[in-house]
Formats: sequence, structure tokens, C-alpha cells
Amino acid sequence: MPRILREIDIPPTWLALHIGAAWVMSLVSPPVFGAWGAVLGPGLVGLGVLVMAAAALQMMQARTTVIPRRNPSALVTGGVFAWSRNPIYLADAVILLGAILWLDVALGLPLVASFISLIQVRFIRDEEARLTEAFGPEFDLWAARTRRWLGRR
Repeated sequence: MPRILREIDIPPTWLALHIGAAWVMSLVSPPVFGAWGAVLGPGLVGLGVLVMAAAALQMMQARTTVIPRRNPSALVTGGVFAWSRNPIYLADAVILLGAILWLDVALGLPLVASFISLIQVRFIRDEEARLTEAFGPEFDLWAARTRRWLGRR
């Protein structure tokens, strides 16, 4: 893969592309969500931004990277990471869902599943392998009690 493509192959780029696709779809999609979408959409976008900021702050405090494909220097398991092993990716998905509701584009709802699948394949699998290599049993214990996307076991 050319270096420039590798540099832009990051989750924010994929999120922007999915939101762009939703916007294009909104040009032909009949309105469905109406006032609900106008309220829930911005609310979900705001919630996603807050979760993302909280996770990034926790990672910065632990002095570990938030950049995919870099080796972690710490395993963060508290705060928002106690409820999701991938709170930043979860926040991205919530932002995408919020944008779809806000744009009132029901045809865009499958984009959320597409985004989640893409993120799992392109980023999460590699990150979990790195975490397993770096932290072994500690990562395994956290993964056993914390779901990948949301919830505790």
C-alpha cells in the first residue's frame, strides 16, 4: 500500500467517508425521522464526542497512544474502558448513527453496520493482537469481563 494511502487509512477517514455517503443518500432518501432525528441526531453526535474525548483523555493520562497501528505502552481498563474495549470506535459509530438521524436518511442505517465491520477488520483485530502480545493475561482478563463494543460480562 502506498505510504499516502496508509497515512489516511485511519478511523476518522472512514467515519468521514461513511458520513459523506449518508449525505449523498440523503439527497434521494425520503424523510422518515423528522423531529425525532432532529433531536436525537445532534444528541448522539454530542454523546459520541464526549465518549471519544473521555477515552482519549484516559489514554493520554496513561501515556499510551490513541493512534491505531502503534504499540501500546499501557493497558487502560477503567473509566469508559470498563464498559467498552473500544470506546473511541464505539463513539465513532454513535456519531455516524447521529449523523444519519440528523440528516434524516433511513437508507443510511446499514452504513453503521458497514462501519463497524470495517473497523473490526481493519483496526480492532490488529489492536487486540498487539494488546495480547504486550499484556497477555492482563488483556485476556479485561477482554473476558468487558465486551468489545459495549457492556460488561
